[in-house]
Amino acid sequence: MHKMTSTFLLIGHLILLTPLFSAEECVICNYFVLVGEPTAISCPIITLPMLHSDYNLTWYKNGSNTPITTERRARIHQRKGLLWFIPATLEDSGLYECEVRSLNRSKQKIINLKVFKNDNDMCFNGEMKYDQIVKSANSGKIICPDLENFKDEDNINPEIHWYKECKSGFLEDKRLVLAEGENAILILNVTVQDKGNYTCRMVYTYMGKQYNVSRTMNLEVKESPLKMRPEFIYPNNNTIEVELGSHVVMECNVSSGVYGLLPYWQVNDEDVDSFDSTYREQFYEEGLPHGIAVSGTKFNISEVKLKDYAYKFFCHFIYDSQEFTSYIKLEHPVQNIQGYLIGGGFSLIFLLFLILIIYKIFKIDIVLWYRSSCHPLLGEKVSDGKIYDAYVLYPKNRESCLYSSDIFALKILPEVLERQCGYKLFIFGRNDLAGEAVISITDEKIHQSRRVIIILVPEPSCYGILEDASEKHLAVYNALIQDGIKIILIELEKIEDYANMPESIKYVKQKYGAIRWKGDFSERSHSASTRFWKKVRYHMPSRKQGSSSGFHLSP
Repeated sequence: MHKMTSTFLLIGHLILLTPLFSAEECVICNYFVLVGEPTAISCPIITLPMLHSDYNLTWYKNGSNTPITTERRARIHQRKGLLWFIPATLEDSGLYECEVRSLNRSKQKIINLKVFKNDNDMCFNGEMKYDQIVKSANSGKIICPDLENFKDEDNINPEIHWYKECKSGFLEDKRLVLAEGENAILILNVTVQDKGNYTCRMVYTYMGKQYNVSRTMNLEVKESPLKMRPEFIYPNNNTIEVELGSHVVMECNVSSGVYGLLPYWQVNDEDVDSFDSTYREQFYEEGLPHGIAVSGTKFNISEVKLKDYAYKFFCHFIYDSQEFTSYIKLEHPVQNIQGYLIGGGFSLIFLLFLILIIYKIFKIDIVLWYRSSCHPLLGEKVSDGKIYDAYVLYPKNRESCLYSSDIFALKILPEVLERQCGYKLFIFGRNDLAGEAVISITDEKIHQSRRVIIILVPEPSCYGILEDASEKHLAVYNALIQDGIKIILIELEKIEDYANMPESIKYVKQKYGAIRWKGDFSERSHSASTRFWKKVRYHMPSRKQGSSSGFHLSP
């Protein structure tokens, strides 16, 4: 429980001074008492001086309709409008209700009583203390509160014994004086060393028995503000950026411990309002807590002119026959390029993103355009020792295969790549000589080629011919393993499943993909500018464009 909650006990008793049925200070009022000590709880609805025969005050245990007894010998009883616990036990903690009746009106209030134990080996509980504050270098009091109900039969306050941190003897300090009749200690010239926990204890006699009554106060010592030398809060010989023609207000603030100190503005050794009739100066002074004062003056320039940038505006104040000065200078605002940099950065990112999208979509066209436009200017490539641009491998026409592979490989492919684009192809079955060994010819020509073009058809039976299989396997082996030659797969028809294809073909398909022929065998499909042929040309090696027929290739 927070230390401040203990102050509810003090508040609860102070509420007795409020008028009948006034707005109460608490919804559920809190009381605290040390176990084994007596306490008297007051009802926060009515004040005791106003309690007479026209009013009836009754106490109840919360939730019970039976009034608490008025028998004085009972440990818990109500007497003179107070609810007494002589002494309190831990089981007494809980809610109690007081009810005040007046004519046809009644009002109730709930009281929460907490019976607590002291901390181990201590004479107080660290959470059940009254907070009191004094200021250093001043006189202060430590008051033992809430003892007005514990006078003896002769209406005399019992003797109070004082302890600091549960130890006696601290009153030997001559600065500490017992305040007679006030249940308090007067401290002269308070210092920080006076802070701590003070416990007051008295003996209360009731029905022939004696009971201890104690209170613990937590004393805080706050330093009194020292007289401070005046100093500038603002300005501090600084510059401010203002636009030409703008309205500006310049303020000078000085903090000090004295009042009546008024700073003033000057420019060119003249008061600002004398220097320029458009300047308007205004003085002010404000008081702050702890005796600190802020004195200030401000003047406004209704419209900043070019001449205003040439001066320093000085603020002066005089203290102890000394003059103190600080100034402000106006400057043209520095161009804020941060917004331009951010905008430019976003624009650059967007542009790069757009370029990437365009390149992804038109990559083939861009590469082909670059080859046709720039390579002629750069001249022929340095020879790499190759004779052919591509070695063409296709399934030979058999009874179980279609004729399309022969037509495509021997007619359409040379028409476009050789005649229109200027490539040089080696097509097995067209360029080889009769009687030459297939494997030796294939191996030699692949070494002399920059690419290997493999034409695929959907019929797996076309790949079962020994000559074709050997040729393909050797071609793929040389292309992939020995020379690292790039392979171009062309599907004459869409092949749904490569499961029955040779392993080498499946590997090439997975690594490089395939280009699918979607055309027919008409003249329109023989144009190098169609999308299919652009893809093939993209994968072919770069070379200078041209043909003997003078055909000009568009990108």
